[in-house]
Amino acid sequence: MRFRITQQVSEGIRLLHLHDDEMQATVSIAPDQGAMLHAFEAPINGSTYNIINNYTDIGDIDRNLSLSYKSSKLSPFACRIRDARYSWEGKQYEFEKKFIDGSAIHGLLFNKNFSEDGKQVTDFMASASFSYEYKAEDPGYPFHYRCRVTYTLLPGLTLQVQTSLQNKGEEKIPISDGWHPYFQLNAPVDDCFLQFPSGGMVEFDSHLVPTRQVLPFDTFNEPKAIGDTMLDNCFLLDPEGGQPACVFSSPDRKARIEFTTDGQYPYLQLYIPGDRKSIAIENLSSAPDSFNNRMGLVTLDPGEEKAFTLHYTIKTEETV
Repeated sequence: MRFRITQQVSEGIRLLHLHDDEMQATVSIAPDQGAMLHAFEAPINGSTYNIINNYTDIGDIDRNLSLSYKSSKLSPFACRIRDARYSWEGKQYEFEKKFIDGSAIHGLLFNKNFSEDGKQVTDFMASASFSYEYKAEDPGYPFHYRCRVTYTLLPGLTLQVQTSLQNKGEEKIPISDGWHPYFQLNAPVDDCFLQFPSGGMVEFDSHLVPTRQVLPFDTFNEPKAIGDTMLDNCFLLDPEGGQPACVFSSPDRKARIEFTTDGQYPYLQLYIPGDRKSIAIENLSSAPDSFNNRMGLVTLDPGEEKAFTLHYTIKTEETV
């Protein structure tokens, strides 16, 4: 059979692999670290390459996961909550888990042990689901919800990632969803190309949280070399721009990663770390600090469930 699923422990990291043997592609998920995407490997220009800038071993994860948040699931909020505080339904809340700058950052599930929640293999795909039931574990978010993540490796070097959030409590809750993978194409980011249909750049203050203003921005509406551009910004995607929602291409344009969404991720956060070897391309359902500014904020009634879907597709000269 073309598709299959395997499991192993590699460098201390427990991994589940989705394989497409015909395309020589492998997707690796780390359930114990927030069901993070650890690898998406495929032939690019004659050799197998991992487009995900990941952790080298379990020690690297232990040291750096809560600093870099590479590949993390962002839930129940994305990016920053200013001063780790917000108000909801007339009550004030403050997160116990805080970043070194005093903000709450990148949610509460990035280091949780997700349970395996089903696997499926057919002639056309390999799929695995993972779930975590959050039960008011931080006083800043005293609510009860389930996060279920399903990875599906499809033909054409396409990985579908679907997140389903369900309110398991008895009151309406605020929530947002996102991902924080770092992508690489075997070249310095400065030499790579970027394109996305911008509907404007979300203005940030000095704390990297939105002012609620959206500024004009069209620098990458057409493919353009990243060069020395500094990015730690959030953008509103133009729904009239169609799909893909983003394209990241190698310097010779012979390989690219296309990002497509179902419309539930109207924001795109981009970040280039100091070494400029990779770029975080983060599909978000809301802007940073959405619990305060309400920009894109999702609410779930008791029992309500909402799904968010995106696709990562590797395109090369051989597959185009």
